[in-house]
Amino acid sequence: MDESIRSKIAKITTLVLDVDGVLTDGKIIVADNGMETKNFCVRDGHGLRLLGRSGVEIMLLTGRYSELVSFRARDLEIKEVHQKIFNKLETFIEIAARKNISLTEVAFIGDDVIDVPLLRRVGFSAAPNDAIDEVKAVVDYVASKNGGNGAVREICEMILKGKNLWGEVIARYDLKE
Repeated sequence: MDESIRSKIAKITTLVLDVDGVLTDGKIIVADNGMETKNFCVRDGHGLRLLGRSGVEIMLLTGRYSELVSFRARDLEIKEVHQKIFNKLETFIEIAARKNISLTEVAFIGDDVIDVPLLRRVGFSAAPNDAIDEVKAVVDYVASKNGGNGAVREICEMILKGKNLWGEVIARYDLKE
């Protein structure tokens, strides 16, 4: 890992994620009765659990509202969930002030233009491989995997390794590094 990236990651206390296109593959399937479904990756979810158990706070910040997001957040024990947010930077600055979090301590994963202002301000920014070009141009790291298909897990592992926590995580599972 590049030393400049490692130094940014070492400060991270909070991971903020967009949902559609980051935690999901970006597809929203709507049935005849109006019920919607989304595809979440189980490995992404486990990566978030590993990161959360290691002391990093996880938050969701999304432009849409979906009860599925609330359900998935409860399943992953994510307590800070903010939906139907158009100005993510303004909203997160308010959250950071309330929680006494410096933006240099925040990692944010986004994939679309609505995410760019916050991506530019946080301590470490990342995007899935299938993010739009304008996002890829401003982030510190572009994952090798797409949104909803392992990108979040890849970034969670990167954060754990950058904070020298990966060995502890592996030890919990009685695995060798």
